[in-house]
Amino acid sequence: MESSTSTSTPATRHFTAGPSGSPGAGGSRVTAPKPGRDWLALALLMFPVLLVAVDNTALTFALPAIAGSLEPTGVQLLWIVDAYPLVLAGLLVAMGSFGDRIGRRRLLLIGSTGFAAVSAATAFAPSAEWLIAGRAVLGFFGAMLMPSTLSLIRNIFPDPNRRRLAIAIWAAGFSGGAALGPIFGGWLVEHYWWGAILLVAVPIMLPILLLGPALVPESKDPRPGTVDGASIALSLLTMVPLVYGIKSLATEGLSPAPAAAMGFGLLMGYVFVRRQKQLASPLLDMGLFGNRIFSTAITANVLALFSFNGFILFLAQHLQLLERLRPTEAGIAMIPALVATVLAGLLVVPLVRSTRPGFVVAGGLSLSATGYLMVAFGDHSGGPAILLGALLVLALGVGAAETISNDLILGAVPPEKSGAAAAISETGYEIGSLLGTAVLGSILTASYQRNLVLPDGILLEGVAAGDAGHGIAQARETLAGAMELAHSLPAPLADALTSAAKAAFESGVHVTASIGLVLMAGAAVFVAVVLRGVPKAT
Repeated sequence: MESSTSTSTPATRHFTAGPSGSPGAGGSRVTAPKPGRDWLALALLMFPVLLVAVDNTALTFALPAIAGSLEPTGVQLLWIVDAYPLVLAGLLVAMGSFGDRIGRRRLLLIGSTGFAAVSAATAFAPSAEWLIAGRAVLGFFGAMLMPSTLSLIRNIFPDPNRRRLAIAIWAAGFSGGAALGPIFGGWLVEHYWWGAILLVAVPIMLPILLLGPALVPESKDPRPGTVDGASIALSLLTMVPLVYGIKSLATEGLSPAPAAAMGFGLLMGYVFVRRQKQLASPLLDMGLFGNRIFSTAITANVLALFSFNGFILFLAQHLQLLERLRPTEAGIAMIPALVATVLAGLLVVPLVRSTRPGFVVAGGLSLSATGYLMVAFGDHSGGPAILLGALLVLALGVGAAETISNDLILGAVPPEKSGAAAAISETGYEIGSLLGTAVLGSILTASYQRNLVLPDGILLEGVAAGDAGHGIAQARETLAGAMELAHSLPAPLADALTSAAKAAFESGVHVTASIGLVLMAGAAVFVAVVLRGVPKAT
């Protein structure tokens, strides 16, 4: 357990942490705010957290307006969405380690300034190329923000109990921003124009830029070593093709291009790891993964996000295509689950004083498994109640598991390595989210295509000719394609096609949920066994 030793300065207290994270063992000298000011610092850190989370999801609802304004090609529209997360994921590890070297607060302020400035410039993009370039640069500055906020929390709150609560608030802000992004983005587009989603970054970043230097204490590794450019390049060559391959797998299915991209990324990852082990001052200390608490907590984070995003994938389609809800209405229907995520993260903070943290994380994963159980064996024909109830249960599990696993991740490493640890945690978020969409989404699509039986009347009446033939091909591919074709058919055929598509989609949901159930249940057992020795909080 960490503690602090006071000095004579009235505004701050200082503590010294050594390689084990214990005070007085040498190592980094960190300045943390006095109680009260630390919560003000946390409040400031929530501004970039909320912005990055909202930016991840809000732009999706502006795509029709962007298409009408800038007239991008199909490929350009795809890159408008993908440029930001690809660059972000590729640079998280490098920026986390960079913050350890130059100072986490300094990196946060640089990132906040750049993010606000580029957002303002990109909001008035005159062309699709400008917007794509702006989104890529936003990914560059965004990679500076999230690892910095989480690693600063590690040093602002040396007391484990206060830090645990701070991490719960941080996770709540991240989850809340992601959930509110579609609602907020839809409202801005309806009342202003698509660029308002980007322009809003300027006022959101002002508090951290104006008050951050005074209220957020600086921290960094006292013996950072030199920056290895080859390692940064290798980290990019690992993450960008890997993330691109996973995203392509989710949208295009299994094909040579995504497989080649993922294979190249994995190869570069192998070279990256080999290089890190040979360097005296590595970009990423691979020894962190030798800590079973650290590596197991990372795994729990990845799986929690995997389950949550995979669930959201088929829930969003069900609400919008089968229940006929508008995107904003579908987002509002998910608000109770957002509240559940926030409350679960806050409620488990005192729980780990009476229950071992490994069991709390395992319990969260078990709740995720229960959510999938409700879907796998539930009847969804009576409306969205069962699915929304299952989402509520799953959200409780994700909120509980993420909060404690993040605390275990940061608590398992020395303070001077908190930037790298936070970056790995953030990378886990990205990979877990992408895998949930790609893997479960691909299984859902394959099951839909295998089980769809088109009504005979569609072919018998010659609808397969010309443009309608293309419509039938689209209907065989996705639920959205079937619903679009149904709108152009006479009532009896439309009803028959809708029923067939719904049955095929629901069969895929049951298969996907069964896989999610087995995976989450197995993860819960694994975490409970590996982390059973981690003591309760004091």
